[in-house]
Amino acid sequence: MTTSLVTGGAGFLGSHLCERLLAESHRVICVDNLLTGNRQNIEHLFGREDFVFVEHDVTKPYEIDEALDNVLHFASPASPIDYLELPIQTLKVGSLGTHNMLGLAKVKGARYLQASTSEVYGDPLVHPQPESYWGNVNPVGPRGVYDEAKRFAEAMVMAYHRVHGIETRIVRIFNTYGPRMRPRDGRVVPAFIDQALHGRPLTVFGDGSQTRSFCYVDDLVEGIWRLLNSDVREPVNIGNPQEMTILEFAETVTRLINPDSKVTFKPLPVDDPKTRQPDISSARKYLGWEPTVPLEDGLVSTIKYFRELLGLAEKPPGETE
Repeated sequence: MTTSLVTGGAGFLGSHLCERLLAESHRVICVDNLLTGNRQNIEHLFGREDFVFVEHDVTKPYEIDEALDNVLHFASPASPIDYLELPIQTLKVGSLGTHNMLGLAKVKGARYLQASTSEVYGDPLVHPQPESYWGNVNPVGPRGVYDEAKRFAEAMVMAYHRVHGIETRIVRIFNTYGPRMRPRDGRVVPAFIDQALHGRPLTVFGDGSQTRSFCYVDDLVEGIWRLLNSDVREPVNIGNPQEMTILEFAETVTRLINPDSKVTFKPLPVDDPKTRQPDISSARKYLGWEPTVPLEDGLVSTIKYFRELLGLAEKPPGETE
């Protein structure tokens, strides 16, 4: 049986990835220190013989006495609120955590997959963003702790590949949404859904003209699975190229939840990207991948999850929660 270790496996993305690997008949070792992950995301997997949960901080060395086929490093604070409140932990998991997991993959002869991010492009001057673009990042700004941690992680992954011959993969993840996101983690999808469900105004930063591209989590996991099993060693963008403004996204969320919801505007955070859209030519060419879940379908599933999580019953259109 193939054995795969997933760091950050109790997080939003990590938990979905654990499920996919199990569905592909992998034995999964889920490692998470629960700093931003949640045991509830994986509780339904407890008791399975092919699933093991280990509470551990991967910035500290980790050893295991069994064979490993894959190491997938997804541990990191990933929302603006998290990495602004936990800047040092974010830097450490991107540097020390990556170093430890690469070392483990080297010892075990395992394939290694690094979760990177569209944030390596910073506030981009090239649009849409191809993998060949080196980015426009402020290394000393408040967002730099996340951006530079991921850029450093990518550099270390490629160094281990070149020096030690490790089979490595790097996925640059663009805005992703779906069930198991935390309601108030600072990202726009859970923020808007939470606000609309509670009848509060949706908070739009800046004038709302900045753009994002939203990929449903099932599509993202499919792309990661294909990348893991491919021969592509260079970074690959995985995301949805369907770009929209934040105001357009707010209108979509309110239409699905409460058409009477209002919008309130606040100043744009420092170094907040004005545009974000993946060029997925490489994913299409080398992985045969592109997203298939329409935005509204994915949002309906996500909204249902948040209603259940928050204990909010379905209301007729026009009524607030």
